[in-house]
Amino acid sequence: MRRWTVGGALVPGPEGLLLVANQRRNGSVDWSTPGGVIDEGESLIEGLTREVAEETGLVVTDWDGPVYEVEAVAEGLGWHLRVEAHVAVAYEGSLRIGDPDGIVIDARFVPWAQCAAQLVGAPRWVQEPLADWAVERWVDRRHFGYRVHGAAQREIEVVRL
Repeated sequence: MRRWTVGGALVPGPEGLLLVANQRRNGSVDWSTPGGVIDEGESLIEGLTREVAEETGLVVTDWDGPVYEVEAVAEGLGWHLRVEAHVAVAYEGSLRIGDPDGIVIDARFVPWAQCAAQLVGAPRWVQEPLADWAVERWVDRRHFGYRVHGAAQREIEVVRL
């Protein structure tokens, strides 16, 4: 079972919430927060700060959270994902795309009321917590759990626990 931890950056701005477009190997595009896999030896905040800078050009200087955690387990696909989402309280720089992994192809501040619509196409474990937080913007830590059933990507069923 492959296990990994991902940091998700909730970066509010005057125009809304920062979202990035991710181009997947199959050519599809979905939107999420900036962030990514935390490298071995990095703290979650170090890795999250690095990912945001690489993907968007913004340097976060102060974080709050986590405001939510996600755990998604896909036994049939052989993976276990844990996500921590933190709020960027202060940041500097200007928005530019420079993802060294070549996944992030666009970034923009999306008006709060349009976040849920922008997330259509993202995995359920990305859509639901993020859309809920964009509406409520809670500060206490919440947990979202998912089980992913199926042994092939095209036939999975995602169940919220």
